Amino acid sequence: MILSNDSIIVMKPPYIITSEILKLVTSISERIGEINATHLYKPTTELRKKNRIKTIQSSLEIEGNTLTEEQITALLENKRVIAPKKDILEVQNAIKVYDKLNKFNPYQLKDLEKAHLVLMNGLIGNAGKLRTTNVGIIKGSKIEHVAPNGIMVKGLMKDLFAYLKKDKDLILIKSCVFHYEFEFVHPFIDGNGRMGRLWQTLILMQQYPVFEFLPIENLIKQKQNEYYTKLSESGKKGSSTPFIEFMLGIILNTLEALLQSQNKTLRTDDRIALFKEKICQNKFNRKDYLQSFKNISAPTASRDLKRAVEQSILMKFGEQRLTEYQFK
Repeated sequence: MILSNDSIIVMKPPYIITSEILKLVTSISERIGEINATHLYKPTTELRKKNRIKTIQSSLEIEGNTLTEEQITALLENKRVIAPKKDILEVQNAIKVYDKLNKFNPYQLKDLEKAHLVLMNGLIGNAGKLRTTNVGIIKGSKIEHVAPNGIMVKGLMKDLFAYLKKDKDLILIKSCVFHYEFEFVHPFIDGNGRMGRLWQTLILMQQYPVFEFLPIENLIKQKQNEYYTKLSESGKKGSSTPFIEFMLGIILNTLEALLQSQNKTLRTDDRIALFKEKICQNKFNRKDYLQSFKNISAPTASRDLKRAVEQSILMKFGEQRLTEYQFK
């Protein structure tokens, strides 16, 4: 784990930056560039809700929750759901914590404890408190992992947050390292899996807003066996490298799925709303609009702008080639 002297050095957890990690980081950076260029980093309200439901359902299903996406949607809409009381409470808590995501500081241990309190409230007696007792993780009939001694947990978590704050590695890599080390330390009696996944999302959001509503957990659920295998492999090697490679692959695949789906589904109203956020009150022409949405044709851009003018969203100035627009 991490050794630290707060006044001088924070040593990083053990891992190696492999050629595979570098290749994945490059590919991820390229996809994020495409997403930013086409304004897909802020999905439509409908898609945000859909992705959030997928995230909650997937992360909780990994932990044994039985609720479906349809049942979670019903809970969001305050409808009655017939399911085990514990499963319903897990979902209700997850909805609350993801709604508060922007209020947590990923670099503060106190905020991690606050998030855990919301996530596990009513499910365990010591929600929001780091464990002081010893625990082992059991898979089937055997002990998969003996977590560090309870008296070490607070110090290990402080060191992990120091690494997260001070180390110069890329946030993409540090988020994966944090996720692995968090699972290794197992700082809470229960809820560590869902907290580790949530906190990686929160870390990534600080630099890349697209991750707030990106259902990474959905792909982890589909590759659940490999997820646990890579955690175990990293533990046996004493290095988070295998897990970093796995998680970066998950992130890349999720970004690619976003590009494939959203480029096809953006509608006129979506494009106009996204462009308004970018251009604000500045005047612009059709060419400016086209440069932001390179997957649409010039006639489609003209129709978008004409509709926005007709709906009194845009003001139009001049005619033909000299035409300019401005949001009201």
